[in-house]
Amino acid sequence: MEYDYIIIGAGVAGSCIAYELSKKTSNILVIEQNDSIASGASGAAGAFLSPLLGKPNDFKDLVNKALIYSTNFYKTNFSQYINNCGTLRIPKDNIAKEQFESYKPYIDFEYKQINDGYFFPIGSVVDSKYMCESLLNSIEVLYNISIKNIDKKDDTYILNNTLKAKNLIITTGYCTNLIDEKYFNIRAVWGQRIDIKTSTCIKFNYHKACSVSVSKKFDKYSNIVSIGATHHRFVEEKSIDKNDTDILLNLASDIVKLENIEVINEFAGARASSIDYFPIVGNIVDSIKTLEKFPYIKKGSKVPIENYLCYDNFYAINGLGGRGFVLAPYLAKILVDNIFENKTIPTNIKPHRLFTRWARKQN
Repeated sequence: MEYDYIIIGAGVAGSCIAYELSKKTSNILVIEQNDSIASGASGAAGAFLSPLLGKPNDFKDLVNKALIYSTNFYKTNFSQYINNCGTLRIPKDNIAKEQFESYKPYIDFEYKQINDGYFFPIGSVVDSKYMCESLLNSIEVLYNISIKNIDKKDDTYILNNTLKAKNLIITTGYCTNLIDEKYFNIRAVWGQRIDIKTSTCIKFNYHKACSVSVSKKFDKYSNIVSIGATHHRFVEEKSIDKNDTDILLNLASDIVKLENIEVINEFAGARASSIDYFPIVGNIVDSIKTLEKFPYIKKGSKVPIENYLCYDNFYAINGLGGRGFVLAPYLAKILVDNIFENKTIPTNIKPHRLFTRWARKQN
């Protein structure tokens, strides 16, 4: 069988693009190298949705547009897996407090001040695992499939010599070995999240040096609360670490008093971040062919990015960093609108900007 689209990766990016594509075609396959959906960073994510604060800039604008779109998307389509409980953002020290004050004229969302914190009603938390599973509910998924090779014959991609598709979309997070392009540089930021059982009932999300979720009822005596997440850059791989669990418990205790605590789940995963922190969405540039045609790019000459040569029908949604559940529905809509309606993808999220920076260093 030949598919219209094969999506490699069943995290939140892969789940969202598959869901969005399913409105256009039913002939979709999702491939996952592990044995379950959201088995990596997406399943380990706290999946908190909250505004990005700061003075105006392109990244803040992207995140906050995505927050509005994605919150509405989840509430409209999967309301059982999002809790729009609000988030209290608390400065972690006096420097952060001064920064918060300076951001007030530029806050894009309704809020009210509670002591030293800022409460945002738009703040939410998503059940990461169930959300991804629901997004892929009507879509074919193959598990435990590692892609060994990608070939192309005529206009058809062939994976592992057997799976065929007209279009490929890579949503593999920090694992980018399927894209043989040096400019496609993704950094892994490893993080750990824990779920605890506690007698304390929490009414909304908190964020200070970590995030603490609103309570989910466990039984009449206790609740489940998620705490996340740690950040570890510059490491190849990191598994669940009891030290990180202790760090999260200590950080959470600085936010809210939690009583009768029992750690019931620990998760670890690697957030995928690009070198400029913006996500990567769109056609993948073929660096060899582009530099053969425009060698003077290496000397800093400007070439319109629409003239870059890309791999046919080969796309990526990647580098979503720690805001995957905020960005993924919004970016999936942008990519599908580009594929089917030829709508423009913003330059600051296209792979092209990474290629340009890399190419200019090759001279």
